[in-house]
This record gives sequence, structure tokens and C-alpha cells, in this order.
Amino acid sequence: MWYRVFGLSPTEVSPVLLAEHLHACGLVVEPHFRGDEHGWTTGELRLSGAGTPIYLSRYLTSVDDLRHDLNAYAAELETCDYHPHHRRLMEHVIQTQQLIVLRRPADARDEVAVTAVLEQTCRFLATQTQGVYQIDGRGWFSTDGELLLPEY
Repeated sequence: MWYRVFGLSPTEVSPVLLAEHLHACGLVVEPHFRGDEHGWTTGELRLSGAGTPIYLSRYLTSVDDLRHDLNAYAAELETCDYHPHHRRLMEHVIQTQQLIVLRRPADARDEVAVTAVLEQTCRFLATQTQGVYQIDGRGWFSTDGELLLPEY
């Protein structure tokens, strides 16, 4: 399952601040991030005894070729005209400056802990990047976890 943060700000979110936030929420992770001159590009959040880590990838519209992907998400949202938030979300996706993708491990031993880390990470990253986040099969969410548009 995939989690995606669509950020309006291209500013890099510090992996240290992310780890501190998760620790403050009682979620102990061991962060490992790699990057280049544009900031971190990939990362892992390792949970003790949880098996495969949560993988993160960070893409910038100014560097990476992701406009086609963003247009596909915007087009999908455009078809959700039955919902009052569809236009705002579509415009948000079109204006996205960075996309952060998280992959839920298929072999998670502690589903509750993994879900909590994923959701808290998405909320924190969305807040820090003026973003919203999307979870496959669940929908689109605000920074405080409010469901803005369900996926069916």
C-alpha cells in the first residue's frame, strides 16, 4: 500500500525533526536517509522488530520528471465532481512542488505500530510542506487527519 504527501512547498523537511516528532508521539523509529544537493531523496524508517522498514522517496517538480504523474492524480480528482473538495484537491495536486511517497511494508509484524508511524509521518510531512496526503484505498486527508475525499 502506498501513502503520498503532496506538498506545495519545495523546502526539505529535516529527517531529524521527523524522527523527533515520531519519538514525541511514542513511536520509536531508527531513521536512515540519503540524498544529494537537493536534500534527502530516499529514506527508511526502521521499527524495532518490525521486519521490512517503511521506505520513503522524495521528488521535486523542479528536479524530477513527475509532472505526468501529478497530472494523472489531478485528472482522477477531476472526475470526483460528486464531492465538494475535489476541485480544491485537484488544484493542490497541480501546484505540488514536492511529492513524498511512502511504502507500507507487506510483512509488518506490528500492524498497529506501522500504521501509526505511516499516518503520523504523513501528517507531519504534510504540515511541514503545506500539503495534503493520500492513502491508497482510503482517500485524501488534511494535515490533521480529516478525510477530505474518500476513495471507493
